[in-house]
Amino acid sequence: MFEDYKSFIDDELQKNIHQLSDNGSILARAIHYSTLLGGKRIRPILVLLSAESFGVSKEQAIIPACSVELIHAYSLIHDDLPSMDDDDLRRGQATCHRAFDEATAILAGDALQAMAFELLTQDSNIPPNNRLQMIQALSRACGAKGMVLGQSIDFESVGRHLSLEQLENMHKHKTGALIEASILLGALCSHTSISFAEETALKKYAQAIGLAFQVQDDILDIVSDTQTLGKTQGADAALNKPTYPALLGLDGARSKLMSLHEEALNSLNNLPDRDTSKLEKISHFIVQRSL
Repeated sequence: MFEDYKSFIDDELQKNIHQLSDNGSILARAIHYSTLLGGKRIRPILVLLSAESFGVSKEQAIIPACSVELIHAYSLIHDDLPSMDDDDLRRGQATCHRAFDEATAILAGDALQAMAFELLTQDSNIPPNNRLQMIQALSRACGAKGMVLGQSIDFESVGRHLSLEQLENMHKHKTGALIEASILLGALCSHTSISFAEETALKKYAQAIGLAFQVQDDILDIVSDTQTLGKTQGADAALNKPTYPALLGLDGARSKLMSLHEEALNSLNNLPDRDTSKLEKISHFIVQRSL
């Protein structure tokens, strides 16, 4: 099921990137390279699945899904930079600043962020007020109270001992904020309003799978290998970053992962009038994935 969604998203990403960039430039090549060279597409898939649970087809929700993935691609380019994590590999290929150069990588990330919002403004399938709410949700998720704040906390936390509460706060911003926005953008594709109870349930689900995604990332950084991961295995340990296994031990991290999975599924039980079967499947995928 997820491979079908991924193929659909990749086709639409390619079309939208072609439309929004100067395709003869090195900048456009860097944007294409970083966005289309693999990736699980978890966040845009969440947009589509959330939309479908509210009766909206994937074709009607694809623009918000692509917008989320453009933000994610920008964040990965900047996260890999020498001044940040200084990574050589991403998705099994050279990182953007290695494949091109550091200045081009920075500019490609800048362009992708702007393109995400430009794309949202063009979506005539969605009522203007809903589009405004989407832009607000996405900008909040990736800005100074969301993903960027999480990156800053992560950067400041290298070599420090964090409590479980502090670690979760960091990842709720760094990883969880964009995942929560993905779920909300999907629901906002609906022409009918969602109730406060439904919004609350969706947010709790998103927060649980957002943390679960990070816990599994931390576990895989220990138990997997570079070829499988598509990025350097053991990179977090090498940088002395705080992780769930470092704080809870490997078994404790696995127990935490399953607890978050149960929390996500329980949250979906509070959406009895919606078909959340595919959202359940993606929670299973997140905790069982090997890359």
